[in-house]
Amino acid sequence: MKKISLKSMQNKTVSEKIIYQVSLITVIGNLALTIVKLFAGFLGKSIAMISDAVHSESDVLSTFAVMIGAKFSNKKADKEHPYGHEKIESVTSIILAVMLFASGISIGFCGINEILKSQIDSISHPSAIVIWFAVLSIIVKEIMYRYTKSAASKINSSSLEADAWHHRSDALSSVGSLIGVTGAVLGFPILDPIASIAICLIIIKVSYNIAKTGFNQIIDTAASPEIETEIIDIIKNQSDILKLDSLKTRQFGNRIYVDIEVQIDKNTSFQDVHALIHQLRLKIEKHNPSIKHCMIHANPSKK
Repeated sequence: MKKISLKSMQNKTVSEKIIYQVSLITVIGNLALTIVKLFAGFLGKSIAMISDAVHSESDVLSTFAVMIGAKFSNKKADKEHPYGHEKIESVTSIILAVMLFASGISIGFCGINEILKSQIDSISHPSAIVIWFAVLSIIVKEIMYRYTKSAASKINSSSLEADAWHHRSDALSSVGSLIGVTGAVLGFPILDPIASIAICLIIIKVSYNIAKTGFNQIIDTAASPEIETEIIDIIKNQSDILKLDSLKTRQFGNRIYVDIEVQIDKNTSFQDVHALIHQLRLKIEKHNPSIKHCMIHANPSKK
């Protein structure tokens, strides 16, 4: 087996290390949950719990996609890609959304098929043991969601955040399983496949939100109004800046590019203009680490 040298580990970016650490933990957790849910679903005769297990299995695949995306998106800029590779992470989040959507459709189809092929009296009655496994799944998946979401916020990773929502949607689907199984145990077995359909709708909604975020990062959508307001405030606090002529922002993967035009006294020397623009650029980039580059153009005042 090839050993990984300490030097090669040190060369990895901090964000890549965090993603790998979080991903490894969640892969192990999801594999364990998949096995447990399948066991509980077949033992307790619950279609909702089996559907829930399929969802957990898809989370394993999505986490591997996150790891692959992190590997390539953290590559340094090169001759063919002078602006870097951050958009690969956005593509990864879209792929995750498609995977999540597919698993949601599959779960919904199973629930509809169960209802159509059976009369209410002939639908299998889940065992009460499934309830305890559903509660366990909700607790574990919510912990995984919070852990992954915290890491995603720390390094501003859209793909890791998408993976976090995979965990949250799994927790929600387990809530649906819990409701359906509880109702079935109480004498309403139709609630079990109905819960699968509800799970499907939740997953589809989450997948849409993830895909929307990914596409916004790819098509250079503007940064949030909050970020633009912060940039404007920094510019206004510069006494030598007479006026802000233009501010444009665009998302580039999980990073932001900023283009600014400002007015400066026309009598200011070239050296002073250069120093002023350089200091302003550093302030803006330092204020928000998500800003990869800030380009500032100085216009001479009209008076």
